[in-house]
Amino acid sequence: MPTICLPDAEAVRLSSPLPEGVEVLTWDGSGEPPEGIERTEFWVPADGLSPVAAAGVMPRLRVVQALSAGVDKLIGLIADGVVLCDARGAHGGATSEWVLTAILASLREFPVFVREQDRREWDHHTTDELQGKRVLVIGAGDVGRQTARRLRAFDAEPTLVARHARNGVHATAELPDLLTHADVVVLVLPLTEETRRMVDRDFLARMRDGALLVNAARGAVTVTDDLLAELESGRLHAALDVTDPEPLPADHPLWSAPNLLLTPHVGGNVRGLPVRAYALVRDQVGRYAAGEPLVNVVEGAY
Repeated sequence: MPTICLPDAEAVRLSSPLPEGVEVLTWDGSGEPPEGIERTEFWVPADGLSPVAAAGVMPRLRVVQALSAGVDKLIGLIADGVVLCDARGAHGGATSEWVLTAILASLREFPVFVREQDRREWDHHTTDELQGKRVLVIGAGDVGRQTARRLRAFDAEPTLVARHARNGVHATAELPDLLTHADVVVLVLPLTEETRRMVDRDFLARMRDGALLVNAARGAVTVTDDLLAELESGRLHAALDVTDPEPLPADHPLWSAPNLLLTPHVGGNVRGLPVRAYALVRDQVGRYAAGEPLVNVVEGAY
């Protein structure tokens, strides 16, 4: 049976029960590695810990199971022969909830009302609504599909977009036309060399006047200066959970940009996430110990 390495005792608790005979070590990447670390075949690194840190202490490593849905920071750092798996499925519900919250809060102007509450101002006025809106969801993975399902419950009209077209999903090559018809554009796609800085001046210029851009993907998908120009002109609105740079410096102009709802990369940060993430770990360890195929295997750029 294999030796696995988890970040800490809480990870061990949440992953239990594991197959009988599996040896479990804990290491969060700080301090001296535990005795026996060289036997590790299956590793769940602590959030943000690069596999490079383990290169010299885990010579038998065969699987790196990330706890995040996005693994762009790990691509290219995994040694040959080591399989990288993401945590697709554990984050979809929470992140799609954030997307819906951001859309509703923006359209119904909750940030405006909260600021007026702070000033004790009663400003009774009409807002926009989600019902009937055409929403372009760029990214058709777990988060994208869960977002589309929730949008339909609000009588909105979602359109899914991915790199390649398939049943019910448009290709990114169709974006120039699709953008011109969307009231809301949601970004839930992975960060790759193809998608880095994809949302640039030309992309934004194709969006309708008054449209809302929602980014729950990665900040680097968007060219920040180009988005700032559109926000400051008043032509577009945005809701961002991710920024470039990140964390956002205190003196960055995004903080004071008009028509912007901003949260500090908390889309997937909910109380139920660890339970779901380590349920995936438990399943993956079971598959590995039984010699069965792993799920969520990352191939190529993503």
